[in-house]
Amino acid sequence: MVEYTSWRKSTRSNNSGQTDCVEARNTDAGFQVRDSKLGHDSPVFNLTSSDFTGLLRVADRD
Repeated sequence: MVEYTSWRKSTRSNNSGQTDCVEARNTDAGFQVRDSKLGHDSPVFNLTSSDFTGLLRVADRD
């Protein structure tokens, strides 16, 4: 059985009308990422730990 943590919203996501909102959570196999605006209806992307680290590295370039 896969263990999940609670969804955590990106600190760059705020309530100022910004459209780029991301949530992530840990799983036994790595991480999951989804669009926070869509909530439970959002597609969920399963990422390995190294893929998630790469995503964060690229996203931090903004």
